[in-house]
Amino acid sequence: MAKFFGTDGVRGVANKELTPELAFDLGRAAAQILALNSDSASPRIFIGKDTRISGDMLEAALSAGICAAGVSVTLLGVLPTPGVAVLCRQLTADAGAVISASHNPFSDNGIKFFSGTGYKLPDHVEAAIESLLNNRSSIERAVGDKLGRIDCYNQAAADYKQFLLSKFNYDLSGMKIAIDCANGAASSIAADVFNSCGAEVVAIGDKPDGCNINNGYGSTHPQALQDFVKDQMADLGLAFDGDADRLLAVDSDGVIVDGDVIIAICAAEMAKNGKLNGNRIVATTMSNIGLNKAMAKLDIVVDETDVGDRYVLERMLETGAKLGGEQSGHIIFSDYNSTGDGMIAALYLLGVIKSTGKSLGELAQIIEKRPQVLVNVKLKDKHGWRKDDRVAQMIANAERELAAEGRLLIRPSGTEPVVRLMAQGPDKQRLEHLIEKIAAAIKAVN
Repeated sequence: MAKFFGTDGVRGVANKELTPELAFDLGRAAAQILALNSDSASPRIFIGKDTRISGDMLEAALSAGICAAGVSVTLLGVLPTPGVAVLCRQLTADAGAVISASHNPFSDNGIKFFSGTGYKLPDHVEAAIESLLNNRSSIERAVGDKLGRIDCYNQAAADYKQFLLSKFNYDLSGMKIAIDCANGAASSIAADVFNSCGAEVVAIGDKPDGCNINNGYGSTHPQALQDFVKDQMADLGLAFDGDADRLLAVDSDGVIVDGDVIIAICAAEMAKNGKLNGNRIVATTMSNIGLNKAMAKLDIVVDETDVGDRYVLERMLETGAKLGGEQSGHIIFSDYNSTGDGMIAALYLLGVIKSTGKSLGELAQIIEKRPQVLVNVKLKDKHGWRKDDRVAQMIANAERELAAEGRLLIRPSGTEPVVRLMAQGPDKQRLEHLIEKIAAAIKAVN
């Protein structure tokens, strides 16, 4: 049985792995599972996309597949992933889809789905869609007047901007903010939102051409923003990824403030104002140990879960936590949105800066980060190393060595053909040695 869904939808090289044919059948299968079984008399799925050149092709194929199943489509155009989640709720769609490969290179693309309430699909629903894809003759075909129709909603970006401003209507005048939109979905939205709050905004990575998304810009390439912040003498910088569901920040000295630190800053402010339900947050096994220690000083519980914002959200819903996220910048404020939202994270962080009168650099001192080494090993087979006894022994030895003061995490990426190796501990040089040995052993297995 083929496995189509990773940790964030179906991804691959556009027109090679993620083909129009697959997108068409994925549309048919998703429509049958997500919309035809709903109570709606006229079921409808919203589709948004980022700025990749392949987005138009996949949008056309996905839309055709949905219509072939008897479900109508509303095209939202280029819109951040969290904006699609918002509009699904506001305009009562049966489901939503986003065509994006997030932080991946422009040649990749992906398709991920939301329920009508704006939540990413749980595993069992994705499994039901996969089951149909593996038995495509069982997917229903509409005929005659049962076919779906396609229309466009041209107010999508304006609606999302209005939603953001309705939640964070404060005065940012006097602040100079540098932004990096990764030449992605935030390019036509972010500056307008911050300008509307009174900030002076300077931008890079805001001129998408279909092929430059994430190319040297955005949250996975922060050096451009670090230099830009210092050149512009900005108070801080904000970097989004291709579909704007992630945020990383840069202080006025060009120092990166990652997701762990942003979560800690916001958690402390929420706890002070009695808005952190149960005095708990959710983080992942990739988070820096410094986050746990900083939160412990404030009597804030940190629940850890697997890597992936969908798993963060699941734990938040289980525990009632109002804040959770990842070091990579996926940050969820459940009072405002049902998924990671880079714009909401940015606005909340700016609100803390404004209300405390402290700079981002000062606020970032809340965490004393432990040394952390992260290496990505590109492999054809992301799982073969698991069966190698030598690799297993090396991992076991490293885990024993780090047990008291650190941690080791090795996992296949759910979105890229790589294995991610992460080690934390008191001695960075020792961590680098451990990771290099394990990485070399994993490469040798392939």
